[in-house]
Amino acid sequence: MKVSCQQENMSKDQIKDLIERLLPEAGLVDTALKGVQLFRVTKAMPCVPAVYEPKVVAILNGTKEAVLDGKHHVYGSDTYLLCPMTLPVEAGTPQASEAEPLVGVMITLVPRMMRELTMEIEAAAGGTRQHREAIPKALALASWDTRFTQALLQLLKLLENPVDLEVLGLGRLRELCYAVLMGDAGVAARRAFGVGNEIARAIDYLSTHLNEQVTIDEMADHVGMSRAVFHRRFKEATTMSPIQFVKSMRLNNAAMKISEGKTVSEAAWDVGYQSASQFSREFKRVYGLSPRQWSHDQQLAKVVV
Repeated sequence: MKVSCQQENMSKDQIKDLIERLLPEAGLVDTALKGVQLFRVTKAMPCVPAVYEPKVVAILNGTKEAVLDGKHHVYGSDTYLLCPMTLPVEAGTPQASEAEPLVGVMITLVPRMMRELTMEIEAAAGGTRQHREAIPKALALASWDTRFTQALLQLLKLLENPVDLEVLGLGRLRELCYAVLMGDAGVAARRAFGVGNEIARAIDYLSTHLNEQVTIDEMADHVGMSRAVFHRRFKEATTMSPIQFVKSMRLNNAAMKISEGKTVSEAAWDVGYQSASQFSREFKRVYGLSPRQWSHDQQLAKVVV
């Protein structure tokens, strides 16, 4: 056990060194492997609105924070974060500094790959594993186990060899996804991508119709549920009612658009608000500032989230 722990720590050190070689300065960069991003933050930033798509966030140095419906999830190099479905969150790096930078990697999960792996796992387990599992958390923290650590190390090593990356990239990404599905956060991942993933599908539907007036009945109909059952299952999966979730998705998406340079009116229209004044009122009620006041200090939001 002690030898295994030492090996795991050595692998983490290798991952950290690799990221620091590829990203010596503060920033967020896309790598040659689609969906894999490296980040380094050297300035403390408060939590700001964001929309997390299905992803894994692994920290090698420092701590990061994600807030969902008022609940704070703080994690560092001992745990990684799984977001199994699209969620409106607030995210930040309250403790990052030059002396203690936040260093890590974000991997966007490929839905088709996750679904295929989940089906294979279910088939290998006799098709009964998922039905015995409890309702998972919307955001899940998982311990770094040997399988996950080695899969992440082998994946990131490819970034220094273009030929290996081209030939082995998807296979190594698949290994990492398998490690997530079999790890501490596997329940949440399998529920989002396997049989019984109606809530994740409803959220996907909402995400692609955000600028329309989607009703709760339409979301329930889309996944073949009654309104009452859908409401209960939705809140179990996301901690929010469907109405709260829709409003948070719209406001968070709009906040991100404003931080990227869109006007308040453009951002409001893009996410389905017909009235800029109504949008401004709801924005201030949630975030405590008007959209224009809030936008002044959010130029680094893309690095933080």
